Order: sequence, then C-alpha cells, then structure tokens
Amino acid sequence: MVWQKAMDLAVLVYRLSAGFPSSEKYRLVDQLTRSAASVPANIAEGRGRATRREFANFLAIAKGSLMETETYLALSIRLGYLSESQAQPALALVTEVSKMLTVLCARLSD
Repeated sequence: MVWQKAMDLAVLVYRLSAGFPSSEKYRLVDQLTRSAASVPANIAEGRGRATRREFANFLAIAKGSLMETETYLALSIRLGYLSESQAQPALALVTEVSKMLTVLCARLSD
C-alpha cells in the first residue's frame, strides 16, 4: 500500500514538473523527479532485503527522499512554477506516505 501511494506521488510529481520552464530541466526538475522516484524505489529495494533491519534502513532512506521531495515542491511554489493549489495534491500524498512509512518502521522494530 505504501509503495503504491509512493508511486502515485512520483507520477504526480513527473506530471507537475513537465510544465516547468525548460531552463529548469537539469536543475530543479531533475532533483524533484529523482527524489520522488527514489521513494518507491527504496521501499521496493528494502522489501527485497533479507532482514527486517535492512528493510527498516531502506524505509528510512525513502523517508529522507520524501522530505527532499517536499522541499523541492515548496521551492517550486516559491519560485512560481507551481501554485499552492497545484502542489496541494502532491503535498497531501507526501503527508500520507510519511505517516505510512512511520507506521511501517514502527511495526518492523517490534
């Protein structure tokens, strides 16, 4: 479930960043899309690991990438590439995925 939500976020970020100025292609767009794609990728990689501890470590990395994505979205708003209303669905997914990662990490530490 968390992987699917993270995938939804990555797709949304790719769609949102498609409208950014071409001058941002190798700057903000690159950073934003990489961080967003890293979230489900790290969840998947962690799930494929042998131990709960390794899985939890990859979930922590995914959470870091998620916070990076949130920061780039906020920067995109400040730079005027996205409006608050355009970014809101992505930011809501960031919050939802963050909560889900926190719960999953807690379950793995039990």
